[in-house]
Amino acid sequence: MSLTGQHLNWSYEQKCKRAVEALNRNEFTAIYCSTRQEASDYIIKEAAEAQTIGFGGSMSVAGLKVDEVLKGMGKELLIHGAPGLSPEERLAVRRRQLTSDLFLTGTNALTLSGCLVNIDATGNRVGSMMFGPKKVIVVAGRNKLVSSVDEAIRRIKEYAAPPNARRLDYNTPCAQTGFCSDCRSPQRICRIITILEKRPALTDMRVLVVNEDMGF
Repeated sequence: MSLTGQHLNWSYEQKCKRAVEALNRNEFTAIYCSTRQEASDYIIKEAAEAQTIGFGGSMSVAGLKVDEVLKGMGKELLIHGAPGLSPEERLAVRRRQLTSDLFLTGTNALTLSGCLVNIDATGNRVGSMMFGPKKVIVVAGRNKLVSSVDEAIRRIKEYAAPPNARRLDYNTPCAQTGFCSDCRSPQRICRIITILEKRPALTDMRVLVVNEDMGF
C-alpha cells in the first residue's frame, strides 16, 4: 500500500470506528472490521445455529461471497434474486425472509451519529431488517459513511440509486442518464425512506462497519 493509501486508510478507520461507537450508543451491536474477510468470518460464525438465511439483495453482502460457504454448511438460502424464479416465487421468498433465522443485508448510508438510512422500492429489505428474523446482520462499507441524514438521502439518490436501477435493468430516467430526476416512472426505486435512529426494540441487529468500499 502506498503512503497515500496508508493515510487514507487510517482516516477511514477513524470514521468507521466513530460510527461503530455511535451505533453502540444507539443500542445496535456494532463491530469494526478492517477487511471484508473479517466481515465474512463474522457472518459465517454467527450463522452456525441458523437454518434459514435470507439475503436482502445487497451488493455489499454479495461481495463477501458467503453464500456458497453457507450453502456448504447445509443452510437454506432465501435469495429472491436467484435466477429462474417466477415473480410469484420471488414474492414467496421475500415473505419467507421476514421469518428467517438470519437476515443479511447492506445499508444505503450510515451516519457518523449512528443512523441507518435506506431507500427502497417495495420495502421487503427494510421490513426484514426491522422486524421478523431472529437475527439481522447489516454490512456497511466505508463508502456508505456520511455526516448527516440529509447527506445520506442525497448520497442514495445521486450515487446509489442510478447504478442500482441500471443493474436491475429498470426503465427509469436515472438508469439512462445516471442522474436522479425525481421521476414518476412505474419502476421508480425511490419510494420508501427509512431512518433507524435506534435499534428496533425487538430485533437482534448487528452492524459490521468495514474499512473497504463495498456496494453502491
